[in-house]
Amino acid sequence: EHGIGVVAPEDRRISQDILIPAGANRDAKPGQVVIAEIIEQPQRHAQPVGRIVEVLGNYADAGMEIEIALRKHDLPHEFSTEVEKAVAKFPAGVGEEDIAGREDLRNLPLVTIDGETARDFDDAVYCERRGKGFKLWVAIADVSHYAQHGDVVDLEARERGNSVYFPRRVIPMLPEVLSNGLCSLMAKVDRLCVVCEMDISARGEIAVYRFYPAVMHSRARLTYTRVAQVIEDPQGETGRELKDLAPHLQALHALYQGLVK
Repeated sequence: EHGIGVVAPEDRRISQDILIPAGANRDAKPGQVVIAEIIEQPQRHAQPVGRIVEVLGNYADAGMEIEIALRKHDLPHEFSTEVEKAVAKFPAGVGEEDIAGREDLRNLPLVTIDGETARDFDDAVYCERRGKGFKLWVAIADVSHYAQHGDVVDLEARERGNSVYFPRRVIPMLPEVLSNGLCSLMAKVDRLCVVCEMDISARGEIAVYRFYPAVMHSRARLTYTRVAQVIEDPQGETGRELKDLAPHLQALHALYQGLVK
């Protein structure tokens, strides 16, 4: 009205509308979602006055509830310039200098097993029968090789604490070059990892184990659905497609049953 805009707070704890003077609305249109900064606190007979600092879009836009939640809960959703500069120096893949001092497990048919919509693959497994028991390898992506203790990437990750998953979007703890790249155990590429190698009895008792840094080469990106199909019907279409991996998946399932008991 008369060039004065009104922002209705999304946070119900703020009971008063905020007046936006002419020239302080960043060309926001009626009905749009905006971020406003209060520049004059409310008085006994006057409403608070503010200015618009960001226009997010229309209320009905897809993903708008996520944009609102990010800002309402003050979730860090952009990486600093320092972090971006640091990750720009990371290599495109694993080099010989990265492998030095690590055990080479690239001959083991490790696989990742995740949901259909997973984008980052943090852990891989391989199991084989040893007599009546099993030997199990669990490999975890070695983030510490790239995020050194106390550097800008490490400090940013500590500040975030974890990744935040929304229905259609992920706010990652680590920059995408790590979370979806170098620290994602994708199929058919070398990746650095930390491994726990275990001897486990048929009753699910861990007899011997050891941890060590290694390099691995995942054989396949599997899903829970496909693994279940192999276990339930080894001669079915999926079983035939994964016939080289099927014995290891069967062993993994047998070990799982022992651990459950």
